[in-house]
Amino acid sequence: MITVAIIVASDTRSKGINKDEVIPTLKNFINRQGWQFVDSAIVPDDIRLLKEKLIYYSDRMKVDLVLTSGGTGFSKKDVTPEATREVIDRETPGFAEAMRMKTFNITPLSILSRATAGIRGNTLIINLPGNPKGVIECLEVIKEAIPHGIEIIQGRLGNDGKTFERIKQNTRS
Repeated sequence: MITVAIIVASDTRSKGINKDEVIPTLKNFINRQGWQFVDSAIVPDDIRLLKEKLIYYSDRMKVDLVLTSGGTGFSKKDVTPEATREVIDRETPGFAEAMRMKTFNITPLSILSRATAGIRGNTLIINLPGNPKGVIECLEVIKEAIPHGIEIIQGRLGNDGKTFERIKQNTRS
């Protein structure tokens, strides 16, 4: 079972000014996938705090997947991709590329996302948009590849082509 932690980057939500709706949305998505929600945090748009949480979930809690939400836009306060890049060992650009490409058909503004993804140790980290609708739209694009990617990261599976066939079958239905 895939273990998942969530980090929401938002000054207003971390101060209680705005209500967070991303965490409940992500919890529902995680449960529908049969994954296990472990923990969540709402932090301000602060690179140091984001890095600390990413490292905590990856190294201390050893979750399989960290999903971040928010802080991926053009604002000077949007620093989630920078925090992610500073803590990952390797980038996995395909996740962000696929999310931007597919969601462009829904909203052309998706090209303004600076989201990234990468691997830290045995943990996959993926940046998502800051709103619940965008989070689900993006995850729907990449959800089939996440389990396989985690299995490879953790040395539990090679790339034998069977997963590709399963994904192809799922996209046809």
